[in-house]
Amino acid sequence: MNKLNDLVNWFADKNKVIIALSGGVDSAIVAYAAFQALGNSAIAVTADYKTLSEEELSSAKQVCSEIGINQIFLDYSELENEEFVKNDSNRCFHCRMELGEHLIELAEKHDVKIIVDGTNLDDLGDYRPGIQALKDNGIRSPLVETKFLKSQIRDIAKSVGLSVFDRPSNSCLASRIPWGQRVTAEKLTRIEFGETLVKQLTNLKQVRVRDFDGSAKIEVDKAMIPIFDDNIMNQLNEKLKIIGFTSVEIDKEGYRPGKINVIPN
Repeated sequence: MNKLNDLVNWFADKNKVIIALSGGVDSAIVAYAAFQALGNSAIAVTADYKTLSEEELSSAKQVCSEIGINQIFLDYSELENEEFVKNDSNRCFHCRMELGEHLIELAEKHDVKIIVDGTNLDDLGDYRPGIQALKDNGIRSPLVETKFLKSQIRDIAKSVGLSVFDRPSNSCLASRIPWGQRVTAEKLTRIEFGETLVKQLTNLKQVRVRDFDGSAKIEVDKAMIPIFDDNIMNQLNEKLKIIGFTSVEIDKEGYRPGKINVIPN
């Protein structure tokens, strides 16, 4: 538990902090440590920006309830931001710039000088323009500064009793739409419903329904592909077409984060 002590101690000399908290394990452990060090001077802030699934928002509420930390919701729509909606390779940058601006505004209102997020060392190896945007806004990453790997975060979350310790990594629903294809409310809705349907029919936790101009491509762990028998596929075909998809297929290569982050020719 020395790593947890390092994280708690990171907050010890801070007066008041805001934690940008999603429904995942990384920001959950940051919020836990902040609350251990600062009590009610630690405030969790969850942004409902209309591209986060209800499942993620519910998870964020559950985490805050388990920790006992105060939670504030930021309510705005990224769909009003043309730079985000046009969905180029800098979509995540524009998303996080806007989030950073809202967090800074809220911090000023609550007289908070330090805003933190759940970025960890493993995140730094991927193409993550959103991380740079948060950094540009002065938002700090205690898990990076105290050198946490994802596996260590999960171990500690389990040891302190946080239910999200084994929750699969997730990202906003817009990440299911290939760069160059516009983000719309209609697409986000059918993606969210689609993923919920797949999870209900298969009991799988890690599911992506990619939206290729209305065609649904389902990604799951490669080892789990055989469970998609004729019965399940028939049900998925029927139900996903009802919610607006034109066709349904399983990605035979299996799930891999960021797979569709390529600019179409």
